[in-house]
Amino acid sequence: MNTETNYIICMKWGEKYGAEYVNRLYNMVQRNITLPFTMVCLTDDSIGIRPEVVCYPIPQLNLPDNLPERGWKKLTTFKPDLYGLKGTALFLDIDIVIVDNIDCFFTHQASHDDSVMIIHDWKKPWRMVGNSSVYRFKVGQNTYPDLLRYFEQNFEKIRQEVRHEQAFLSNYLREHHHLEYWDSSWCVSFKYHCLHKIPFAYFLPPKKPSDAKIVIFHGEINPPDAIKGGGGKWYRYVLPSDWIKEAWQ
Repeated sequence: MNTETNYIICMKWGEKYGAEYVNRLYNMVQRNITLPFTMVCLTDDSIGIRPEVVCYPIPQLNLPDNLPERGWKKLTTFKPDLYGLKGTALFLDIDIVIVDNIDCFFTHQASHDDSVMIIHDWKKPWRMVGNSSVYRFKVGQNTYPDLLRYFEQNFEKIRQEVRHEQAFLSNYLREHHHLEYWDSSWCVSFKYHCLHKIPFAYFLPPKKPSDAKIVIFHGEINPPDAIKGGGGKWYRYVLPSDWIKEAWQ
């Protein structure tokens, strides 16, 4: 494999999401990209995942047992040798919805050779933290050789400072490499950018932002909730979204 290989990497563990999430993600990527790509799923259960997706076990982290879920497993994508993969990797959460062509996530030129491209988190943008639902990095090129080792060796200190993997990742990259953000119109939050405020939400279905390419679901609402309506708190009333239904298949 050479450094020109384009990878879509996703991760599935536990029982919250079934194989259909990975399969739908593959379908959405295939419909919305013109570049050649290989899709890889790091998972603890590959049953039911379509054969076009290359599945590998989630690499082990040297951490204490029975930790609360904070997404730490996603950091294993930065292993210096991740199953021999070598090229440009775009990590996608399996509960995102792709609504337009995503070639730009591979073709966009970063300002620095060792940059990780990531979403600038919407909730508290002044904190300079990336949302790791969509991030691009160099895989298998020894670009971030100490990231995972530093995390494992300093975990007790890190867990006192940050709550989840994307905060650690953002802080580490800003200090040791470079962190750059996607165009703010490309990745939108279903919760923040698509839902109308009360009382309009009772009459207007969620909107599709005009330049959006990927819709991120975080919090209590997932794509099936958006399709059928419901799933939100009282102040985030959700009417059914036909455009999500059309895209998420």
